[in-house]
Formats: sequence, structure tokens, C-alpha cells
Amino acid sequence: MGRKAAARTVQVLLALGAGLMLAAADDKGDRPTPSGLPVPRYVSLKFDEVNARAGPGDDYKALWVYHAKGLPVQVVAETSDWRRICDPEGGLAWVHKRTTDGRRMVIRMQDGDMPIRRKPRDEAKVTAYLRSRALAGLDRCDKGWCKIRAGGAAGWAKEVDLWGVVETPQCR
Repeated sequence: MGRKAAARTVQVLLALGAGLMLAAADDKGDRPTPSGLPVPRYVSLKFDEVNARAGPGDDYKALWVYHAKGLPVQVVAETSDWRRICDPEGGLAWVHKRTTDGRRMVIRMQDGDMPIRRKPRDEAKVTAYLRSRALAGLDRCDKGWCKIRAGGAAGWAKEVDLWGVVETPQCR
């Protein structure tokens, strides 16, 4: 089979799949995804109510409804219109791509308040505290510290104290 025939065969097979082909992370990271973005990756929920489904389509059973705008979730697989996500509790479900936002958020999952520091050092002045289960916007992470913002405060927090920054898959 020639190069053009092989390319046409691939196009036909993709068309027959009608967007149901899944792209998931592999160790090499060289497998293309329908969105062109890497998997796994973090996104946040765009709305106050987001339906979580058992599969990639409205005809699949609704498992639960997320009620947390801004909740960070990790995309672990995708189709052209659907994202399989891992949430901070370890739940896996499918959500429509229109319900996600590329803005990076993090959440404090541990009990107790976490200090937000002026500089990325343990001895730096505390400027605020992030409560358990609180969301914060993520600016960047560097050398084990993340620059976050929440409730008008901004500063640095230890990476290990936040969910939504580890790049390896969080759900299996």
C-alpha cells in the first residue's frame, strides 16, 4: 500500500471512530491527542454544576454531579469532545470538554491551615493561610514551591501541600 493509500485508510478509520478514539498518556509522551495537548494535564471545572459520566457521551450513565467551580482535575484520557478526569478524591469520570477551563487551580486536601509565604522559603514571612479544601489559582511552581493566589492574597506554598501540581497520573 502506498503512502497516500495508507493515509486515506487512516482518515477513513478515524472518521468511522467518530471521535471515540481515546488518547491516553504513554511513557514517551509522543502519542498525539485529539486536542493536541499533553495527557495527563490539569484543567479546572468551568461551572458550578458539571455532570460526571461513566463514558464519553451524553448517553452514558451520570455518576455524580460536581458542585465546585474551579475544582482542579487531571485529564487522563480524551476524545475529541470528552475528557476523562481524575478528581482530588481519586474519582474517575468523563466530562464534556466545554465544562473545563485551562486555568490552573490547586486545592489543599490535608486538614489544617497551610501558610502562604512571601518568598519560597520556610523562614519567609507568612502573608495568609489557605484552609483545608480551599481552592487557589496557580501561577507557577519552582524547586518544590508554588506561587498561588486566593482571596486577594498571593504568595508561595510548598508543592507537596497542594493537589493539582504533580504531573504524573493521579488516578489509575
